[in-house]
Amino acid sequence: MGKFTKWIAGGLGWAFFGPIGGLLGFAIGSMMDSQTQQPISGQQQKTTTGAYAMSLLVLVAAVMRADGKVVRAELDYVKQYFVKTFGQESAREGIRILGDLLKQNIPLRDVTLQIKQNLDYSSRLQLLHFLFGISSADGIVHPNEIKVIEQIASYLGLSQNDINSIKYMFVPKTDSAYKILGVDREASVEDLKKAYRKMANKYHPDKVSHLGEDFRKAAKEKFQKLNEAYSQIKKERKIA
Repeated sequence: MGKFTKWIAGGLGWAFFGPIGGLLGFAIGSMMDSQTQQPISGQQQKTTTGAYAMSLLVLVAAVMRADGKVVRAELDYVKQYFVKTFGQESAREGIRILGDLLKQNIPLRDVTLQIKQNLDYSSRLQLLHFLFGISSADGIVHPNEIKVIEQIASYLGLSQNDINSIKYMFVPKTDSAYKILGVDREASVEDLKKAYRKMANKYHPDKVSHLGEDFRKAAKEKFQKLNEAYSQIKKERKIA
């Protein structure tokens, strides 16, 4: 049994209700096989690891539909991303659920606002990082996908500075390193150091430790990209 089945069996918290619950209805039923006898706890309102994972799947489906087509290569890239994050068996389960979601019309604003109401800011930032990571997994971030992801980020209530920071971890630009830190190229050394400390605190993996070890480990990639950006700037400007 993979993690997705266990998460579903353990209860999906707030994701069991509202527009997300409606989208997941059929997929949840298909996952509750003979190996899973524990009933879903519909009364559980807190944010569980399962609720977070299912929210991610719904948003991934919305992004994958953004360019008007879903090709096998995209599913393969998503599966590889899930294998890295959750393991082989859980990735298979996740792709099964994603396949069902891709057949449905996703009310993007409604599901995203439901997520915003139930997740803290750091968890929403990590969702954004996941979406850009999956979108860029094939080496290309399609303009329509960027548009949808930025729309999701806006609905999630993320600041434009934070949206740009995570976006430019995946979308190359001349001053990407500065964008990741959220400063201008003309920023002073002191401002650079302050910006780095602020973003390091915001992106630290422990900020999402309540979502479970899988997601805390995944958050290390975001933290690493911040450190790489800061190291690049210090090298270019010869900052000790």
